[in-house]
Order: sequence, then C-alpha cells, then structure tokens
Amino acid sequence: MANITRFDPFNELARLDPLWDLDDIFKGVMLKPVFRGLESEPKIKIDVSEEDKAYLVKAEIPGVKKEDIHVSVEANQVSISAEVKKEKEEKEGKRAIRSERYYGKVYRSFSLAQDVDQAAAQAKYTDGVLELTLPKKAGSAAKDITVS
Repeated sequence: MANITRFDPFNELARLDPLWDLDDIFKGVMLKPVFRGLESEPKIKIDVSEEDKAYLVKAEIPGVKKEDIHVSVEANQVSISAEVKKEKEEKEGKRAIRSERYYGKVYRSFSLAQDVDQAAAQAKYTDGVLELTLPKKAGSAAKDITVS
C-alpha cells in the first residue's frame, strides 16, 4: 500500500540549500508592515536566580502602580499579576487624530524547585521592576505578599 504525503513546495527549495530556513524568511512578511508602530499587549518578563538560601526573582512590569500588583506564593508556586492601564492620545491642534487605550490584566505563574518560606518573603517595586526575595523552606499554606 502506498503512503500518502502532503506536498510542500517550499520544502523542496530548502532541500537545495540546507542553510536556508524558510520559516524565518517568510515569518511575519505580511504582518510587519501593517502593524508597524503599534504596541502589543504587555507581558511580564522574569529572571529567576537561585542562591543557597533563597530565590531571587526580577519581573519587568513597566507603567503599573505598585498597588495594582498582586503576588501570591503557595509552597513552590509563585504567581504574579498586575492591572495594566494605558492611554495614549495624539492631537493635532484641538482635534484628536488618534486615541488608544489598553486596560487589562497580565499574569505570570511559575514553579520553583523548593518550597518558599512565605513569612520571610519580600517584594519591592521600583522603576518598573518587581524584585522578589523568596527564602527556601518546606511550607504548604498560601500567603499574599505586600509590595513596597
């Protein structure tokens, strides 16, 4: 019995020169010119480092008030959420040419290798960067951390 395969004309081109990555060449060709200059929805970018006694987490959440950030720790599970409000208006004279608004919630959750001592955990927010110090310990109850 014969096998049925789907024909991909670009796959044949890639076989001619294995250094070509056709996915990268055609990736977003139609989208980039149309959406150039528009901002995408915000995302929380994080860096997690580990020391002997604690985990250090840096999360980029620019343009958010510290009152709108919520951090929750339960055992080894860390959750960060923030309420994002962004308004941008361009005017020409007295007339508004373009007005953009974004209201939403960003959320990031991750697991650590060891449980966290919630009572000794600390959070600090300055210049759009949330810094968490999460001491290692075996624990099971959830605790919210106040952002300072």
